[in-house]
Amino acid sequence: MAIRNIVKDGDPILKKVCRPVEKFDDRLATILDDMYETMNEANGVGLAGPQVGLMRRLCVIDIGEGRLDLVNPEIIETSGTQEDVEGCLSFPGEWGMVERPNYVKVRAQDKTGEWYEIEGEELLARALCHEIDHLDGVVFLDKASRMLTVEELQEMQAAAEEDEEIEE
Repeated sequence: MAIRNIVKDGDPILKKVCRPVEKFDDRLATILDDMYETMNEANGVGLAGPQVGLMRRLCVIDIGEGRLDLVNPEIIETSGTQEDVEGCLSFPGEWGMVERPNYVKVRAQDKTGEWYEIEGEELLARALCHEIDHLDGVVFLDKASRMLTVEELQEMQAAAEEDEEIEE
């Protein structure tokens, strides 16, 4: 496995629509492994093909519940809404409030080409939508209702930590 360079803000690849993956082979499996390692090294929860310079419809996600490889993913059902803070490995230091569905169902292929469906709520739904948006040339900045200052982000994090202490 290898760490790949993450494409940053300003690179036109982030605004392009990706092509479907048609070849399921060892190279694809290696690319997905590399993407997963790169995402973990950068402390992310998701990474899409264009973020590592690949114009293919593939992404990896791990919100702490295990690795998901999604090849040629498509959202087939959504419901509800949620608004929360979102960031992106391609836009370091930038955070915004983004509204997403609270529930999504996605149909995708695994690294061998087998189709499967996955359902996600809350953070998983957000991550699925965020990464699939990347495959369509849409970045979270396009959907943010407003961007947060560093101070606002720190205040929100402090409040969340305080809430966690109260719950314990």
